[in-house]
Amino acid sequence: MSTAAAVLDAETDQDAATAVADKPVRRGIVFWIVRYLPAEIVGTAAMVLAGLAVTFWTQNLALIALAALLGEIVGFYAVLAITIYIEQSAVNPSRRRAIVRTFLLLVAEFGAAELLDTFLIRPAALMLGVWLLPDPLWGLLAGKVAADVVFYAIAAGAFTLTAKAGLRDGRRAREQES
Repeated sequence: MSTAAAVLDAETDQDAATAVADKPVRRGIVFWIVRYLPAEIVGTAAMVLAGLAVTFWTQNLALIALAALLGEIVGFYAVLAITIYIEQSAVNPSRRRAIVRTFLLLVAEFGAAELLDTFLIRPAALMLGVWLLPDPLWGLLAGKVAADVVFYAIAAGAFTLTAKAGLRDGRRAREQES
């Protein structure tokens, strides 16, 4: 790489970092709604569509539920992957680096929340909801809402940690390169 290209890349990195640093930061509940609601809507729609689509081939409830679960996961994380990629493409000079950082930040933000949610919190919340409320539909909905609150609390905490550590705006990577 020529010296001029290296200087240009450094200036581009600095411009991107300055743009992120100068960008007004939304605080509070509005930030979290804007960040997570689109993924929740798409995930829920994908869950319903996948679950209903499988009913054309089978009436096996376990397969319908599995298809719905996979649909929700794909829909939810597709939106978040796009969101994080857009954030990272603004602060990373190469597309490859932005893609790698997107994957790593998805894992950092949602890994612990997803593991706890899938294997502990959501099953317990759904069972507790059905046990406590006389109508199974309301019990399931109450369990889903309770599990979502815990999931998003963990995910939001992880997001905050990665932001404060400088992993989202590229500060950490630039410090390690220096």
